[in-house]
Amino acid sequence: MAAALLLQAGTALAQAPAEAAAAPAKPAGPDTQVMLFWFLLSTLLLVLLVFVLLFTMIVVKMKPQLRKLYELPTVHDTWSGKVVGLLIGDTALVVGKNKDELMGHDYDGITEFDNDLPPWWKYGFYVTILFAVAYMGYYHVANAGQLQLAEYETEMRQATLLVSADNDDPNKLTTYTALKTPADLDAGKTIFATNCAPCHGPNAEGKVGPNLTDEYWLHGGDINHVYKTIKFGVTSKGMVAWKGKLASKQILQVSSYIESLKGSKPANAKEPQGEKEL
Repeated sequence: MAAALLLQAGTALAQAPAEAAAAPAKPAGPDTQVMLFWFLLSTLLLVLLVFVLLFTMIVVKMKPQLRKLYELPTVHDTWSGKVVGLLIGDTALVVGKNKDELMGHDYDGITEFDNDLPPWWKYGFYVTILFAVAYMGYYHVANAGQLQLAEYETEMRQATLLVSADNDDPNKLTTYTALKTPADLDAGKTIFATNCAPCHGPNAEGKVGPNLTDEYWLHGGDINHVYKTIKFGVTSKGMVAWKGKLASKQILQVSSYIESLKGSKPANAKEPQGEKEL
């Protein structure tokens, strides 16, 4: 009898670590992601600072040799020579050279020098021309981006939907369209990892809750049915209502993220549940 009890206790203790090891890792929350972002940004800035300091030390140490190189006629007026001149501190390359030659104009005792425009001004002007060409091509030729008025109207339509009168009626479906912008989908992914992954899996493959990546849905798989299910929940099946915990925009973001996962076929996907969506 005693031996049997000891054997049973040993088996239970052996199973506990195995179950703990099999438990899925908790997805990183927003705080962890923010900390990781700032850590990576700080590391990058530190590396850049070290690089700038080393580069400055090398330039200072080699300044006499660079000056001799800059004074060579074959180098002085070339683009590479101008780079060398900037490194050794030739201010004429930035502010230009003053000819100190009068143009012969005299306006109420005010004379005018015939000096060139400062190089920084000229090159800055060239950059604005290139920017204008790229801007016109992107917004007016390719129509790849929305102009201010169109963007404003789109946001106003979306805001109107978010505050529509039937938004709090569980018997009515909203008329949203899935959000497609990377910012909205990233926000939805973060919300999903924090609130939905414990039941549906980190890749929506299904755990306690159903698989959200296949064609089968228990309560409808289009954006508005998913929105309704998340907002009002299905208490009879353990799906909590997120109304009051998440803002309407957040629910739409996570619903849109779930829509984007359709057909992703994650590993260890749960068997289909519900009816197939056509």
